[in-house]
Amino acid sequence: MKGLILSGGTGTRLRPLTYTRAKQLVPVANKPVLFYGLEAILASGIRDIGIIVGDTCREIMEAVGDGTRWGAKITYIQQDAPLGLAHAVLTARDYLKDDSFVMYLGDNLILDGITSLVNEFRNSKANAQILLAKVPNPQQFGVAELDNNTIVRLVEKPADPKSDLALVGVYMFDKSIFSASERIKPSARNELEITDAIQELINMGLKVDPHIVNGWWKDTGKLEDMLEANRMVLDRLKPVNQGEVDDKTVIDHKVVIEEGAVIQRSYLRGPAIIGKNTKIIDSYIGPFTSIQSDSIVRNAEIEHSIVCEHARIEDIGVRIEDSLIGRSVELRKTDVLPKAYRFVLGDRSVVGIL
Repeated sequence: MKGLILSGGTGTRLRPLTYTRAKQLVPVANKPVLFYGLEAILASGIRDIGIIVGDTCREIMEAVGDGTRWGAKITYIQQDAPLGLAHAVLTARDYLKDDSFVMYLGDNLILDGITSLVNEFRNSKANAQILLAKVPNPQQFGVAELDNNTIVRLVEKPADPKSDLALVGVYMFDKSIFSASERIKPSARNELEITDAIQELINMGLKVDPHIVNGWWKDTGKLEDMLEANRMVLDRLKPVNQGEVDDKTVIDHKVVIEEGAVIQRSYLRGPAIIGKNTKIIDSYIGPFTSIQSDSIVRNAEIEHSIVCEHARIEDIGVRIEDSLIGRSVELRKTDVLPKAYRFVLGDRSVVGIL
């Protein structure tokens, strides 16, 4: 059995951050989202994994490498354009051959992993297994209608959903998905939808098993979902201190301090993680905050936020919260006259001024 991770999307809902970074590499608890899916597949015993890449292929390849660090074999598969999940399956056909496979969307996160689900599919005689979860906004997802645990119909982003069961971004298929994907036509948004391909499997009389996920799952395509994923992962961490913490610093609850980090005269209230070689000085780091490596936070307060590597945050007079701060961002107070706000902002940025 093989793995197939889709990592070719553009991440429009996380702009402007994703103008300069692949959305699958945005960190959750200081680890790229993509790595959680990769590690979930590896934990299920699969070692041969293909990654669908697009315009951000170089960045993805640099981050993941050839898989040696995980004891895996990674194959990169170029998708010329993001023309739908079923199109991605067809793009990977030469790699997948006749093998069954797990398809995992690279910006999804299932906190409890997929090992039991993969084993369930291996032991079944199903042609496909889809994961479903109840959501409050099913019109934003592919939706499944069930009758006595049998799939009746699948619809992609229905205006009037008949159920609240959304397709989770993890699927298991045998080779029959290729013929089903070839038989469907592009949707109104000119994509080959995986929901249509799965529906075609059903129309062909093949066996498609649903599995309702009762644990925590998140599509991290939006800021609020990314922050919630960060919160859930941080809450599971065990406290570790591999850095330097002075005797005037207070650490409350679960905090991970990575190697080379320096904490001085600060209050850290977890769950939180401080990355390698990061300096926290005269600051408050509140719950559900992750700060990546080589950053500096001085005389500032941050809570429920994600701070990417090489950021510099100094002398901010108000608390920063519910924020995603990109790589090498500088936030600081200045006393230079004339006083004014000075911004360099990407498209679709949102800034609140006090």
